[in-house]
Amino acid sequence: MNQGDGHFNLRLARPTDVTELKALIDVSVRTLQSGDYSSSQIERALGVVFGVDSQLIADRSYYIVETAVDGYSVIVGSGGWSRRKTLFGSDHVSGREDAMLDPTRDSARIRAFFVHPSWARRGIGSMILEACEAAAIEAGFKSFELGATITGERLYRARGYSPMERIEVPLAEGISIPVIRMSKRVSR
Repeated sequence: MNQGDGHFNLRLARPTDVTELKALIDVSVRTLQSGDYSSSQIERALGVVFGVDSQLIADRSYYIVETAVDGYSVIVGSGGWSRRKTLFGSDHVSGREDAMLDPTRDSARIRAFFVHPSWARRGIGSMILEACEAAAIEAGFKSFELGATITGERLYRARGYSPMERIEVPLAEGISIPVIRMSKRVSR
């Protein structure tokens, strides 16, 4: 894929972005996480643990980063935050908790970050994370919590998140995938 013009645009995701988001998630997970997870884990987690969460889009708390490639706007990264209890997963993950969080006592959820492999390590994840944290702070939250992949843990540690626990998320056929629950307090 052509590397584009180097200019990145951050905006809120729209329902019309879902098809392109699914393609982004697929290539991101299959490529960037292949060093940390087996192909069996990746295949069973795609669409369940790794996938589009349309509630984030509906809540207007899911961001995308676009760049121009050959004259077309292409989504090269995505990520969001939530006022809802669900920690991670797509529309199809079991155990979703869509109840609202209380910003005076609960942590905002940082959710569903994916970057296209051709644009990895160019600050896209950090750009989205900063926007998510700022929006959550504006909504009254004083702390953040997330479920990081092994691959994503490096970004979140570098941005001040601390691991709390390691969770084994069960998938099909007796396979599970490790997720690292992490948190960060607002420093002010």
